[in-house]
Formats: sequence, structure tokens, C-alpha cells
Amino acid sequence: MRATYLVLLAACALGTLPLELLLHTRVYARWRRWLLAVLPVFVLFAAWDIWAIAAGQWRYDQRQMSGLVLPGGLPLEEALFFVVVPTCAILTLEAVRAVRGWPVGDEPEPVPELGHR
Repeated sequence: MRATYLVLLAACALGTLPLELLLHTRVYARWRRWLLAVLPVFVLFAAWDIWAIAAGQWRYDQRQMSGLVLPGGLPLEEALFFVVVPTCAILTLEAVRAVRGWPVGDEPEPVPELGHR
């Protein structure tokens, strides 16, 4: 199948979407936070893959790929992998936090009520 890799990425993304919708993890709503988590991963691993492709160390099974290639020879699916998989991991972590009530340390401080001591 020519789009196997894209289908798997879509399944990962769709499989974790209910975590956002049902558990209100707000990963997509806090897009700046998401971008700060995903962008370094994307830049580092995309650069690594582009280098490995150019050096002949890395290649992809073209029978599983869409054929769309980004600058540097990076297949579209590989670039999407560096976005989809970390996003799924973040959604999973935030879902566990929501269910278990685990703090991470970036929660806002509760506002003290006036008149109560």
C-alpha cells in the first residue's frame, strides 16, 4: 500500500484525539506550549535524518510512502512522524495527569479567598 506510513500516523493521531475531547487535556488549546515541546524534537531529528539520507546511511521503503519529499530529501511521512508521535505522547501524559490528578509544577497558584483565614 502506497500510503501505509500516512495511515499509521493518522491512526495514532485519531487514536489519541478522544483524550483531548473527552478528558479535556487542552494540548491543542495550549498550542504555544505544544510548539515548545514539539519544535526542538522536529528540528533535531529532521536535521539528523536529512544528514543520514545525504550520507547514504538512511533510506525509506518507497512502497510504503506517498512519494512526497521535502527539501533535503526528507519524506513527508518522516517529518509528520516527528510531530504526530510527540503529540500523542503529550496527549497521553496529559490524560494520565487529568485522571490521576498529578501535578507537574506549572499549575497556577490558587487564589486565596477574601475573608477566610
